[in-house]
Amino acid sequence: MGGTHSPPDRARTMRRTATGLLLAMAGLFVLSGQYLGLHPAVGYVRAFAEAAMVGGLADWFAVTALFRRPLGLPIPHTAIIPENKDRIADTMAAFLQDNFLTPAVVARRMQDMNLARAVGEYLAAPAQGETGARLRAGAGELLAEFLESLDPERLGTQVRGGLKSLAAKVEVAPLLGQMLTAAIADRRHLPLIDAGIRWAGLTIEANEGMIRQMIHDKANGLVRWTGLDERLANSVLDGLYKLLAEVLVDPSHPLRGKLDEGLSKLANDLLHDADTRGKIERMKNELLDNPAVATWWIGVWERIRAGLIKTARDPGGSLGGQLGASLGELGRVLRDDPRMQLQLNRFARRTAVGIATRYGGQIVRLVSETVRRWDARTVTDRIEGAVGRDLQFIRMNGTLVGGLVGVLIHAGDTLL
Repeated sequence: MGGTHSPPDRARTMRRTATGLLLAMAGLFVLSGQYLGLHPAVGYVRAFAEAAMVGGLADWFAVTALFRRPLGLPIPHTAIIPENKDRIADTMAAFLQDNFLTPAVVARRMQDMNLARAVGEYLAAPAQGETGARLRAGAGELLAEFLESLDPERLGTQVRGGLKSLAAKVEVAPLLGQMLTAAIADRRHLPLIDAGIRWAGLTIEANEGMIRQMIHDKANGLVRWTGLDERLANSVLDGLYKLLAEVLVDPSHPLRGKLDEGLSKLANDLLHDADTRGKIERMKNELLDNPAVATWWIGVWERIRAGLIKTARDPGGSLGGQLGASLGELGRVLRDDPRMQLQLNRFARRTAVGIATRYGGQIVRLVSETVRRWDARTVTDRIEGAVGRDLQFIRMNGTLVGGLVGVLIHAGDTLL
């Protein structure tokens, strides 16, 4: 973007400015030497330029020696940062641990922080307007990115394994028996029977050809020669259709009573018969171990995941509205409930102290090892990019302060 500069660019600009000031002092020194007899004030100008050069050169050497060898010369105690990279890494890590990652320091810094209330005020305030829209969009995008980062097959397998483990511990036969008993008592099984009758009729209709062929194959040659097999097949099919229709329209049909008796016995066996319960458990376990079920679940999970990702990325959709409303309500609770704040702040403090206790050493080692793995040029560039601009100000100040000191010394020498 126009008008913006990175830290290295600003440091480079300041380095050129400081160097230009030093060259200007050198030019002023040479020029004033040509006119020393012209006026006494020229002596002060020359003294200023001379001392400014000395101060500027001294500070240039000091600043340059931090990052590299001045003019490439192997002067002792130069290129301090590259030569002491590992020691700097250890010092940074020790500073981080001593000042930020000890349990006592973490507890003390968080003692007076009302983190829960601050979070609550932030969540409650942007419930409306552009900020609220950004918050909902950000939350939705975060959820979508989290879901996208998951390995669908691995996570689906893990979820299936968890469901399988849970289902394996649950004896389903008594649950089915209780559900069936309650349904029969409330007459809620009747729609299921009606649906079963309709399904039977549609199945027969879809397989009429097969039924006719079966009757034809079972009939003897005389029956087939006289064509009675076709009339027999028609009679059988008509009888089945008529029976199913009568059962469907007559609530008091004897076959319905038989179906009720069968369902009642099944419910009782599911609750009390050990053999029936054992069969159901074996069927359940075989179903859970079936690879086809695993494949089916992976497909189901992937469709669920894709749907959630699509919905999460739609801030104006139902999920976006629900996220915004839920976050706003959570914020109001955190903002207005002191007891909730106390509990959450205590939990946050204990969590932070626990992290510092358990993982502080690992975090410190990570910082130290990361810096150690950097090459010397990377360390130099990053530190110089961060503080190089200020160091160039030191050069400029050294040049100007040196010149002023030179003027004072020249004045003292002249007047005394």
